[in-house]
Amino acid sequence: MEQQEYSRWLSRPDLTPELRQELESIRGDQAAINDRFYRELEFGTGGLRGVLGAGSNRMNIFTVRKATQGLAAYVLGLPGAKKRVAIAHDSRINSRLFAVQAGCVLAANGITAFLYPRLEPTPALSWAVRAQGCDAGICITASHNPAKYNGYKVYGADGCQITVEAAKAIQQAIDGVDCFEGVAILQEEEARARGLLCDTPEAVLDGFVDAVYEQRMPLSQPLPALRVVYTPLNGTGLECVRRILDRIGITDVTVVPEQEKPDGNFPTCPYPNPEIREALQKGIELCETVQPDLLLATDPDCDRVGIAVKNEGEYVLLSGNEVGVLLLDFICRVRRQAGTMPAAPVAVSTIVSTDMADAVAQKYGVELRRTLTGFKFIGEQIGLLEGQGQRERYIFGFEESYGYLSGPHVRDKDGVNASMLICQMAQFYKAQGKNLAQAMEELYREFGCYQNSLHSFTFEGQAGFSRMQQIMRTLREQPPVAIGGLAVEKVVDYAGGLHGLPKADVLEFHCEGGAKAMVRPSGTEPKMKLYLFARGKDRAQAQAVLERLRAGMEGNLK
Repeated sequence: MEQQEYSRWLSRPDLTPELRQELESIRGDQAAINDRFYRELEFGTGGLRGVLGAGSNRMNIFTVRKATQGLAAYVLGLPGAKKRVAIAHDSRINSRLFAVQAGCVLAANGITAFLYPRLEPTPALSWAVRAQGCDAGICITASHNPAKYNGYKVYGADGCQITVEAAKAIQQAIDGVDCFEGVAILQEEEARARGLLCDTPEAVLDGFVDAVYEQRMPLSQPLPALRVVYTPLNGTGLECVRRILDRIGITDVTVVPEQEKPDGNFPTCPYPNPEIREALQKGIELCETVQPDLLLATDPDCDRVGIAVKNEGEYVLLSGNEVGVLLLDFICRVRRQAGTMPAAPVAVSTIVSTDMADAVAQKYGVELRRTLTGFKFIGEQIGLLEGQGQRERYIFGFEESYGYLSGPHVRDKDGVNASMLICQMAQFYKAQGKNLAQAMEELYREFGCYQNSLHSFTFEGQAGFSRMQQIMRTLREQPPVAIGGLAVEKVVDYAGGLHGLPKADVLEFHCEGGAKAMVRPSGTEPKMKLYLFARGKDRAQAQAVLERLRAGMEGNLK
């Protein structure tokens, strides 16, 4: 089958020169052919994500067109469809091309596509869907993946990434489409001339920035000036982050020059992920000259934020869990002092995020809800509150993978909103003579030292995919009785849809002493993810438990 599809693609007269050259270069290389054609990119709840290149298992104009034809069929089948879809894109290789191609397919199906005229953050797409009364949204992005990846995220009319049910319906429609013969498409000029491919008005982006500004914290005391070094990691964040920081009076902002301009090759950080020090290294080097209060980094599609601060002579990166807990405490503290805390406040996090959030929420009388991994589930909780006429109860949501949101203005993690809040929080603590690392240590002393770690195990290609499935089967059929010498007291399997959550391929091992290990295959990358949790009287004790868990689990994930 793989060879047959390979030959079919090569025979196409409409194959682009770049894709043809790639396929010619692997002629006779069966492993390379199999890898490109052994499956089609799976359309999951995160849409598509894959390596750029030729073939059904790659991101290219033909797989993008096919997915969009399926999405068009889904939209046209919606009761009362408005036949409007919003589109945005990031700085990645071919992102603009894919965004335009998606718009041209929608146009050929009689659906009006509203395309941001330049790259903008993913949360601005979530905003645009609702602001323009769209049935759906598309964001061409692969978030923080390496340069060889691109992706295709789909959003519902509520501004959330699509539900499991919607993803299945779209996948069913995609399955009936041939990527060459089954796609309707107009040329861009014709689509624009017919008014079916339109630029998103500037007023929509202005509305997004205004909505973020409305989420600022009510800080009444005089605040010190804040000096910030900022890197958009060659992505989409520069325009909106600079605008919102200027709105809240933070103007001493130095942008890392090597990472300022959009560049899908990410020349200074092969893995443009604000979780890792390598991506922030250029920023840290600049900090030694500028001496800021805070280093701020947004990932390429500006939905996630990483930070570093100088503490005891060296730059310390705070984890997503730490920033999430700091922000939850900060928001509760400030809103309580200002008298703006709603009755029965709700915060939302994920099952793989720190248990420390429960302790902080309990202190302030906040209901903490847990969802599956993926910010769309947090967005769904906002939608549920809104449907009950209680959206003001939502005060904050976060996930350990550096995603945060303090308001209901969008339904996805928002790096613009988070950048504003983090800078306000840094000012709040600077007024007390503290940096954010010192503020975190205070919380550890109050609540106990909760430590977490995330380990990823890569499984590329067809063999890797099969191996991941085998690992999860084995862990279910023969779960460990102890991990790192710590007895396993309970095994929780989310495959059955526990606690009212959708079914998920996640296993959770509760060990003695409150330690915990969780395993799940990534939904967007060829990786197994291992989450470890421990609590100790201090960092050293908790880290020692994490190391025991890591050593005990690694052998099961290879």
